[in-house]
Amino acid sequence: MMLFRSVQQKDLGDILDLSARAGVGLTSLPNNQEYLASRIARSIDSFNDVRGRSQQGFLFTLEDTEQHRVVGVSGLEVAVGLEEPFYNFRVQKSVRSSRELGVYNSFETLIVGQDHTGYSELCTLFLDPTYQKGRNGVFLSRSRLLFISAFRHLFPKTIFAEMRGVVDKKGESPFWNALGKHFFNVPFAQADYLTGIGAKTFIAELMPFHPIYVPLLSEEAQQAIGQVHQDTAPARAILEKEGFAYNDAVDIFDAGAILQAEIDNLRTIKASRLVSVKKCENVARDENGLPHIVSNLHFQDFKALLLNIPDPAESDELRLTAAEMDALQVEEGDSVRCAVLFSEVTTQ
Repeated sequence: MMLFRSVQQKDLGDILDLSARAGVGLTSLPNNQEYLASRIARSIDSFNDVRGRSQQGFLFTLEDTEQHRVVGVSGLEVAVGLEEPFYNFRVQKSVRSSRELGVYNSFETLIVGQDHTGYSELCTLFLDPTYQKGRNGVFLSRSRLLFISAFRHLFPKTIFAEMRGVVDKKGESPFWNALGKHFFNVPFAQADYLTGIGAKTFIAELMPFHPIYVPLLSEEAQQAIGQVHQDTAPARAILEKEGFAYNDAVDIFDAGAILQAEIDNLRTIKASRLVSVKKCENVARDENGLPHIVSNLHFQDFKALLLNIPDPAESDELRLTAAEMDALQVEEGDSVRCAVLFSEVTTQ
């Protein structure tokens, strides 16, 4: 059974192993035990409601219950940039023309901004490559949205996701090599790592705040703007099917696309509904059913399963086995939240 749940202290070792496999460019999952322990502690504090809104961040795991192992992780920040600046590049169109020469030039510039201050962020999505099959990736990504739906009052109007940008197999970023390294004088991997563990002061100290003229960058760097890492393309597709869109904002280090959406317009948010649990020992979970994410309503012990529901009719009742009820920590008559997993997206 694959179980989506809130992170626990005991997950540190498995999450550290996942971070070692994530590679360069996944900024929010650095291979640093001290940082990851702190991130888990912050998440537990957030679930216990002992942190202010500006510090709240939730970390979730995907557990293979048969192997007793965490095989995926995903995160959710309530409101970024309220204590530390959250920088991005805004891609803007500029025009220069000369009537005398009959020349009209249209080109792009990059402007440093803090466009996402106060927005929620989907982050830290990584799934063990051996589990990147079936619907595991979609389940790991979209279950966070059921959490938002269940506790909507905690979150603002807008949410975004900063996608991992183009990085080659050697960990080199063409955008960083064309721009960032000239101002920071450190390799891309080191800058990305420092940002991941929270050492961000150097960005404000060294980042150029004047417009960057894109045509002056290398062709390879220009092509990387607004694109994503090949391993991140499926995650981008999941979010775009959900209702996220690229609005000309990119990461300042690797120029990866930043996707944005209004929370109440997201497909999973709009499709989710509350139903009552009915215990039933013999429930068909065959391929004829529609896959649904089903979650409990426990804030501190949030859990979700991906289940094929044979009767897609909007009933007020959902039949669950004793094992499924135990996994979700619910009893007969309890309410659970469910949402269909849209069938056109089935891979991670």
